[in-house]
Amino acid sequence: MSATTSASINALAGVHAHEHHHEHHDSGGNTVFGFWLYLMTDCLLFASFFATYAVLYMNTAGGVSGKDIFELDFVAVETAALLLSSITFGFAMIAANGQKKAQTLGWLAVTFAFGAVFIGMEVYEFHHLIAHGNGPQQSAFLTSFFSLVGLHGMHVTAGLIWMTVMMIEVLRRGLGKQTVTRLSCLSLFWHFLDIVWICVFSVVYLMGAM
Repeated sequence: MSATTSASINALAGVHAHEHHHEHHDSGGNTVFGFWLYLMTDCLLFASFFATYAVLYMNTAGGVSGKDIFELDFVAVETAALLLSSITFGFAMIAANGQKKAQTLGWLAVTFAFGAVFIGMEVYEFHHLIAHGNGPQQSAFLTSFFSLVGLHGMHVTAGLIWMTVMMIEVLRRGLGKQTVTRLSCLSLFWHFLDIVWICVFSVVYLMGAM
């Protein structure tokens, strides 16, 4: 084989390797961009539930209103748990980008624990309200309240399931590019839920308790 032919083959191999690397890079970027698009559609979903609550929150049918049933101290602790989980997820992403597997798993576990506390408190709140005869069927206000808060809770639950899957993936496969990209998408999802909950806390609980 001539030196010219060998050089050509090596050049083509280099170009192919560069294109292969570029495709992987683009794939990760496209994945994150696509997930941003999903979050935009989720924004519309939550916006419709917020709008429904805004229309119906005064329709108590002679029953309880927000100031009768909301316990702000309890919800403040619940809110703190979710806000802290957002911070710990940030630490998990710093560790993941630094290829620190043990730290990533540790921070994800802490994040999961905070998220589980949040869901546990929300389930307790719902059970407490229903046990005292304030279920979603009692008035339009309660229907819209359970729907909006419950929608957010279902998203957090889905995030916890996704987080469990990611912890297993990191444990088994390490922190490859695809895994870090998936963690980035989950991070966006988790922070998004944090922002939505701040809106829920402000619009539903704070304004409702006045």
